[in-house]
Amino acid sequence: MDTPQKLSRKDFVSDQEVRWCPGCGDYAILAAMQRTLPELGATRENTVFVSGIGCSSRFPYYMNTYGFHTIHGRAPAVATGVKLANPKLDVWMVTGDGDGLSIGGNHLLHVLRRNVDLQILLFNNRIYGLTKGQYSPTSLVGAKTPSTPMGSLDMPLNPCQFALGANARFVARGIDTSTTTLSELFTAAYRHRGTSFVEILQNCPVFNDGCWDGVTMRDVAAENQLWVEHGKPLLFGKDKNRGLRLAAGASHVEVITIGVDGMTEADVAVHDQTNRTLAFLLAHLAPSSTSPAEGGFPMAFGVLYCDPMPSYDATVTTQNSDAVAKLGQGDIDKLLRSGHTWKVE
Repeated sequence: MDTPQKLSRKDFVSDQEVRWCPGCGDYAILAAMQRTLPELGATRENTVFVSGIGCSSRFPYYMNTYGFHTIHGRAPAVATGVKLANPKLDVWMVTGDGDGLSIGGNHLLHVLRRNVDLQILLFNNRIYGLTKGQYSPTSLVGAKTPSTPMGSLDMPLNPCQFALGANARFVARGIDTSTTTLSELFTAAYRHRGTSFVEILQNCPVFNDGCWDGVTMRDVAAENQLWVEHGKPLLFGKDKNRGLRLAAGASHVEVITIGVDGMTEADVAVHDQTNRTLAFLLAHLAPSSTSPAEGGFPMAFGVLYCDPMPSYDATVTTQNSDAVAKLGQGDIDKLLRSGHTWKVE
């Protein structure tokens, strides 16, 4: 048997011209994916990218793999069908905050609760980019857009909390420009059996430029980003001297500074990615108008939650096998002609 050829990033780059706006965060995400797949040992013929509608959903065109550019919000349904039809395929689903959480919210909820074995990447730029800047389900209150000229009145949806509420078994968050950590998150999502949900903060330089500057800019990143790791203390800050402490009853978390008021690293909570309650608390955190130095919360990144259970497609396959063993192979023609029938003359 011939030794499989080792693939490189170039093997996953398609011949299509990338048509995102200059400066779009999607470029970095695409590059991270094209670098990661060869490291995972993925093959082009066994990899499928399914997307809905939006800027992010052009992703399948730029990957030299199989792909399916579906309709608005329906990528979860198509991706589920692909995985059930051929469970051996590696299925990735790409969506955005508009496509996935607005018209596709119901479909996204059900693919998460079913735990189909696929990886979901949700690009979150807090705006509808493709359709010229209307507010989206993640836009902040007060956002002035063509569809909310006096400011949005809607409370924004938190994608990671949405996923956790839908009983997702793997929930993570990354940043478009942090490509090294994106690769690590893609790898963790790929290794997980079941639905993996990864929110990626992504900048839209045309319609919502700087929407994540309060978290991603170099001068605030150390104080406003908390990168979690299973079994490690929840520390952040330039000097890693600030951390999160679980309040009495674990109903919320508090920011503490090591060396102040007698606080030590022993007072800092340790990340447990199997703890759903902790994951909810971490997913909820976001920097406020309060200066980080004055005790503001950071935003949590990395794998917030990972607690595997049998995937939907695996249980469907098992159930089908059990049914055949018990009842024998089905006959579709016989089924269609059985029961109540009508003769049209």
